[in-house]
Parts: sequence; structure tokens; C-alpha cells
Amino acid sequence: MNLATFGFIISGVLLNACAQLLLKAGTNAIGAIHLTADNWFQTGLKLATQLPILGGLACYAISLVVWIIGLSRTDVTIAYPMLSLGYVVSAVGAWMFLGESVPPLRILAILVIIVGVALLARS
Repeated sequence: MNLATFGFIISGVLLNACAQLLLKAGTNAIGAIHLTADNWFQTGLKLATQLPILGGLACYAISLVVWIIGLSRTDVTIAYPMLSLGYVVSAVGAWMFLGESVPPLRILAILVIIVGVALLARS
């Protein structure tokens, strides 16, 4: 995989992780969502007016375009496992920006993912 292709793949992963963090920030502002037949429209409207949620959707849309470009340049068996880096970025971002806890077992799992992706990248 050349540098440009790697850039597209990593950009897609980072944008996807950013989308997750923005969506979570938006839902944190609203609180737990409990849909019923009576409140689905009002809840949808409330979600649609949250700037973090709109930003998250924009990140998803851009990540899709970038990801398709990356996929067109490399094997899916190389690109798809790189998506697991999104978990690493999301966990670190959730800890840093959303105040979520990252207990030792999750840290170990994150390290295993990093080692796995590093091995994959060298293949």
C-alpha cells in the first residue's frame, strides 16, 4: 500500500471515529432516547437540530467518499482490518473529550488491536 492509499484509508478511519464521538456528544446533550409511537417525530426533530449530530453525519458522509477512494486502491483484506483502528481512536477520544473511563482490560484490548494492525500493515 502506497502512502496516498494509506492516507485515504486512515482518513476514512479517523473521520468515522470523529463521527462516532460527535454523535455521542449530541446524544449526551439530549439524554437517553426512548422512542414510542407518540414521540418518534419530536425525538427525531430534536436529534436533527443537534449540531454535534449534524457534524457527525457530515463526517460519516465524507468518510464514506474517502473510504471508497481508498478501497479502489487496495485489497479489502488490507483496508477493512484497518477499521479496527477506529476503536482505538474512539476509545481515546471518548476518554479525552467525553470523560468516559477506559479500564485496564480495555487498554490491553486496544494494545492488541494496535499490534494486530501493525502486523497487518507489514504484510
